[in-house]
Amino acid sequence: MKLSDWKEYRIGELIETIFSGGTPNTKNSDYWNGSLPWLSSGETRNRYINVTEKTITDSGAQNSSTRQALKGDVVMASAGQGYTRGQVSFLNIDTFINQSVIAIRANEKVLDKKFLFYNLSSRYEELRAISDSNSIRGSITTKMVKSMNIRIPDLNTQKAIANTLSSIDDKIETSKQINHHLEEMATSIFENMFPNVSSGKSTIGNYIIPKRGKNLLSKDAIVGKVPVVAGGLQPSTFHNIANTKSPVLTISASGANAGYVNLWHIPVWSSDSSYIDTSITDNVYFWYVMLKKRQQEIYDSQTGSAQPHIYPKHIEIMPTIDLSEDKVSRFTKQVTPLFESIGNNIKEIGELQTLRDTLLPKFLSGEISVNQASK
Repeated sequence: MKLSDWKEYRIGELIETIFSGGTPNTKNSDYWNGSLPWLSSGETRNRYINVTEKTITDSGAQNSSTRQALKGDVVMASAGQGYTRGQVSFLNIDTFINQSVIAIRANEKVLDKKFLFYNLSSRYEELRAISDSNSIRGSITTKMVKSMNIRIPDLNTQKAIANTLSSIDDKIETSKQINHHLEEMATSIFENMFPNVSSGKSTIGNYIIPKRGKNLLSKDAIVGKVPVVAGGLQPSTFHNIANTKSPVLTISASGANAGYVNLWHIPVWSSDSSYIDTSITDNVYFWYVMLKKRQQEIYDSQTGSAQPHIYPKHIEIMPTIDLSEDKVSRFTKQVTPLFESIGNNIKEIGELQTLRDTLLPKFLSGEISVNQASK
């Protein structure tokens, strides 16, 4: 189909409904931990929503302004910290949503729901720019979304584009699920070999002390491909050199996610974080599983009211059992193939994401067709 055959509309002309939700009273325990999924804006960091971090009860749904979005709806973060605002996800489940999430339901007689998802997910910077210029609080409104222009081909072409991109996303999701299961296997082995690991009279500091990273501001980073690990869940920027060796576990030092434990299969620049890498120990995987298993315990150790912190000293004083060096080494040897597979899958995921993100704007601009892309 020629680009000249594509037609331009306002999004509001092509959808059945658009709405935001609300939050049940957090002080009322009768409203929470029920059977109903409830989505917050931060969870839109995931492209596909298969499960939510929190659930509510029927009473919570009935006694609040929350509304239920349906499987197949596109959801967007209308507000939130950091990079959250403007993130777009696709619902694979029915879920109630909070006031900082907008649900958009396509009129599937004219607009394919997945095509809408890919279109909006490619317009992150545009969404943030529109909200910055039109809203005092910098939030995205349903009115803004409805007034956005969208160019679409005929429905069959929309579906062909969406199916091609979805096939790539499916491979990515499958690899992520495999990695999740591989890490569960490593955790299971750990629990069998080191039961009650947090109940001993020794401390982690008797065996290892994480190193402090070296702060690197985004404005000082030199363009490169090395992730800079600071206080967030994702890299703060990318640099041209690393200050760690892989594999390396990092522990975010400051902010709302202070204490977040992550494992990297490539060298990174540890900035506002501490780390344990192969220059410190051969048993990085052991310490990663140990600390990840105790993630909530680490979060609970945060100090500082305005700006929470987790430093190496907080890790050092965590209790643990007496650890045999031989046993720790045997664990590392046993799980290394699992984590190496995870690392290979992460690399493949990155390549697939690059392919998808390269094709997406070309499809949406009509620069190439699905047939051309498959050749």
